[in-house]
Amino acid sequence: MAAALGRLGLRAGGHAIFFLKNHAAHVTVYWACQKLGAIATPLNWRYSEGEARYCIEDADGVVVVFEAASRASALGARPLVRGVRAWICVGDDAPPGCVPFAELCAGDTDPGPPRTTTDEAATSIMLYTSGTTGRPKGVPRAHRAELSASLAHVVQSGVRFGDRTLGVMPLYHTMGVRSMIAMALLNGALVCLPDWSAAAAARLIQDERVTSLYLVPTLYHDLVSFPDLARYDLGSATTLGYAGAPMASALAEGVARVFRPRVFLNHLGSTEVYTFTVCDRVLEKPTCAGKPGLFGRARIVRADPERRGSPDDVVPRGETGELIVALDSPEAFAGYWRRPDADARAIRGGWYFTGDLAYEDDDGDVFTVGRIDDMIISGGENIYPVEVEEVLLRHPQVVDACVVGLPDARWGQLVAAFVVLRPGATLTADVLDQFCRDAKDFAGFKRPRRYDFVSALPKSPTGKLLRRRLLEPDRRE
Repeated sequence: MAAALGRLGLRAGGHAIFFLKNHAAHVTVYWACQKLGAIATPLNWRYSEGEARYCIEDADGVVVVFEAASRASALGARPLVRGVRAWICVGDDAPPGCVPFAELCAGDTDPGPPRTTTDEAATSIMLYTSGTTGRPKGVPRAHRAELSASLAHVVQSGVRFGDRTLGVMPLYHTMGVRSMIAMALLNGALVCLPDWSAAAAARLIQDERVTSLYLVPTLYHDLVSFPDLARYDLGSATTLGYAGAPMASALAEGVARVFRPRVFLNHLGSTEVYTFTVCDRVLEKPTCAGKPGLFGRARIVRADPERRGSPDDVVPRGETGELIVALDSPEAFAGYWRRPDADARAIRGGWYFTGDLAYEDDDGDVFTVGRIDDMIISGGENIYPVEVEEVLLRHPQVVDACVVGLPDARWGQLVAAFVVLRPGATLTADVLDQFCRDAKDFAGFKRPRRYDFVSALPKSPTGKLLRRRLLEPDRRE
């Protein structure tokens, strides 16, 4: 594949764009890029035509690889972009003018271009952030950063030589990439699951003897709530990790009952700097994000919504502020792709400002309470959505919850809860409000003043709650 891509014009430093699900073709293109010294640039295969075009042009894509699921967006963008040397189609029935992927894997004996000797500072991969506050941002990551992050993942996650992990987190997402590289380092197996379903996941865990899971809490919830789960032997999966969002204590307990894990940890990080903190005592300290990882340093500074805060303005232990991490970590990026405005907002004095609101407890463990942009100021009081959601999720009839601040003439912002109930539940707003009033470790002024019962909450393909979607008026009607 590396030789074939080289013949199509992909060279060291050039971007290979691919809109592919989790399967062998995606992994093949990724490793071919590493051999060439080219930059693997995987994109969300769900992107619209406009998003696809933006990212292809932004990255100066040299080749574009797509499949049936992304065909419409890729072909829609094709006439509008310039500079792409080849459009490659995975699967049958390649459109006119496109190269069939199978032909590139046909076993040509021509070795192609010489193997590139790549400097560790050269870019290995460029991932795009989800773009919840505007256009997606490219995050170039050097070979050194990718190797360091993957080594940290191996050490912090407790995975072992020869392990087998479920490859369900998208390979355009940092969690998916980390699982892939870690299994390569450990001579293990990435058991790919292109389309999520609890039934398919349970079957693969059983049949492929999957030993480790690295998922977002939403997917764990789907698994442990799957009605036919008892039919499957899940005993091989004893190394569990999650990231992307806090896990409610009730869900953590449910996961532990089902899997009886040897390791169960919470990883807090980002595309930009893979590890912020790690907690391997999830059951002892529910929702805890732990302490800095293998290579990192972190501190909590005074939160400034205008993003002008100083890395030296550290808050006292126990006080909520913004979590920042040092950019001298070998896992860290060096800055965004062609976005000096984003660099200025996120990088100051050698520190990456994560946007996560957090505090340290008496043990020095970090707990996150939301995003700096999500903080609710109601009646002059700071209220953090995550702590309200944690209380709501304790109610046995509540499956999921999201708390946001809605504009209010009197309060400034009104605390509103969007709640998903279990099938057949008859819970009312009054009963749920009384439940919040009765919570012993929860101040009454923080409780929601509005409850909306909904069938589902908006989430990204990786299971991350899209809180800002609920601030759009049409979403609340």
